[in-house]
Amino acid sequence: MALTTVAEKCEAPTTRAAAKRRAMAVLVEEQQLATKKRAVLGDVTNLANAVALANSILGVAPQKPKLETNKNVTAARDEEDPQLCGPYAADIYAYLRRMEVEPKRRPLPNYMEKIQKDSINANMRGVLVDWFVEVADEYELHPETLHLAVSYVDRYLSMNVVFRHELQLVGVASIFIASKYEEIDPPTVDELSDITENTFTKQQVIKMEADILKSLKFEMGNPNVRTFLRKFIDLAQESYKTPNLQLECLIHYLSDLSLVDYKLVKFLPSMVAASAVFLARVIITRSKTNPWCPALQEYTGYKAVDLRECVLIIHDLYLGRRGGSLEAVRDKYKQIEFKCVAKMHCPSKLPNSLFEDVKA
Repeated sequence: MALTTVAEKCEAPTTRAAAKRRAMAVLVEEQQLATKKRAVLGDVTNLANAVALANSILGVAPQKPKLETNKNVTAARDEEDPQLCGPYAADIYAYLRRMEVEPKRRPLPNYMEKIQKDSINANMRGVLVDWFVEVADEYELHPETLHLAVSYVDRYLSMNVVFRHELQLVGVASIFIASKYEEIDPPTVDELSDITENTFTKQQVIKMEADILKSLKFEMGNPNVRTFLRKFIDLAQESYKTPNLQLECLIHYLSDLSLVDYKLVKFLPSMVAASAVFLARVIITRSKTNPWCPALQEYTGYKAVDLRECVLIIHDLYLGRRGGSLEAVRDKYKQIEFKCVAKMHCPSKLPNSLFEDVKA
């Protein structure tokens, strides 16, 4: 009796071990086939069946896949995608905020009155920027190129007196520089000379390019409104289950619209970006309460009241009270491609309640 019991105890492990070896042999054979040739449906099915067979022989219960919540999946994707720079986002943003306030990267807030005086005025600048939008569409330039080119113009005009007949030349050269900085396939100097209907020669464009580069001391990589919008838009859409494309297009419209108004030159790019997000949320939600949220306030560093002046100017632009004759940006964002955001209803007056402090 004792001998039988010992035999049974010895036989059982031997049988399980043999079964395990047989199952593993099937798995190894299938894996070798998969590495030798491209996997086909039969191979994949056989491999899955082999795993199921091995589990049944070994008495292992099949494991159900773990389902992550949308939040966990998003967080994991943020960590895995190097383009999102999740671990470094705060440091990058702090660096950009320090960079945008450096005097060498900022235009004078009153350069029209102090430097240009009677040579050119704010209306001429607006017409030039409006033309920039048409050029950017013609050559399919990135929005960052457009914003950079406008910043180069403002900085150059803050240091050099430019006569009326030279203003477009400054603009063309600025687009040329910004394109070479941002674009993979920038337009050639000949193409840019052609869009002025040969008002300026290739040599004149190249000479102005050199003058701008020297004046700006080759500091070309300034943060602009679009730079800050990348993260601001993500934060603005946290309350949506899926990305709101209309909100995103509206924010981009307001940021591009801000380029045409000289009065917005005095504001930092981060403030203009935050103001565009603020006003877009007002228009989308049609709410009379503060559209700002604790996350946006904490990340941007701006309270709603800090944005008031900038928001009101952009609001006037949206309603056509300012820059109404400049149609390029408006026409662009009236298209279906951009969700027709330039046609959306906007209240004619923004109540003071919008700018009250948000509660954490």
